[in-house]
Amino acid sequence: MHEPKFKRLTREALYLFGGTALAGFAIAAFITPAKIASGGVNGIATITYHLTGWDTGLVMLLISFPLFLIGMSIFGGTYGFKSLAGTLLLSFWVSLFGQLTHYQGFLPYVDRMDTLLSAIFGGVLLGSGIGIVMRSGANTGGTDILAQILARFTPLAMGTALFLCDATVIVLGAVVFGFERALFAVITLYLSGQMVNYMVMNLGTKYAKTAYIVSEKHEVIGKRIITELHHGGTLITGVGIFTGRQRPILMAVVHNQQINHLTQIVHEEDPKAFMFVHETYQALGEGFVPMNKLMGLYEKRSKQNRPER
Repeated sequence: MHEPKFKRLTREALYLFGGTALAGFAIAAFITPAKIASGGVNGIATITYHLTGWDTGLVMLLISFPLFLIGMSIFGGTYGFKSLAGTLLLSFWVSLFGQLTHYQGFLPYVDRMDTLLSAIFGGVLLGSGIGIVMRSGANTGGTDILAQILARFTPLAMGTALFLCDATVIVLGAVVFGFERALFAVITLYLSGQMVNYMVMNLGTKYAKTAYIVSEKHEVIGKRIITELHHGGTLITGVGIFTGRQRPILMAVVHNQQINHLTQIVHEEDPKAFMFVHETYQALGEGFVPMNKLMGLYEKRSKQNRPER
């Protein structure tokens, strides 16, 4: 039985509002006051706030919105209403909590322990919030979009591109706030990543998930993957070692933020199904990185690196 549309939309809206509020609180109450530039747009906004006094949430919006428009022009429907809502809501919550706390946080910041606590709690809350947002099928934009653009037009994997974006911001933070604060930023970045992993089933810097589904209702599950997730799949024949019977296995590769939706589809169609998921470091082809463009870049670089005779 399918979940009613109203119920699903309500749940996703709660995820979106709650997740952005939690992440916004972490940025305004812990990360910005502690001068922790832990990568992403929030890191750039934190640096800008302490250099110019410009509101962190406003700076995040000024950076994220153009990136969102670029993402729309390149990826089309990939960046829909929910992603735009995530971008706007996160900036709103950061500004709201920032004005309420005056970006001073709740700690006196008289020694390293205060900064360490902010790095820990800021990272945990930020990652939890982003993870909750991604469970709604949305994202908070920012340098994630930039990383996806780099992954689209360069041979860099999504995880590598995202790492380079975050590393650049951390290095910039080290120049502005000092090397010690950069080390705290690494702690925040690591913890936030772990919490995103936890909130969305090992969702981290990888680009996609590969799911293997063993179910007698693989046909209807496959149809819903096509119509709802806009991805295909592959049927593989397996043999059960206990029964000796042949059983179809449906393999599907989906984007990170879609894995929760896929799990829901499988559960609704066949609660007795067996499903396991693992990370996919690079997904090439329709719905992901076009293989012809990637191979064209490989050939171009190969020619550039080829010694002249």
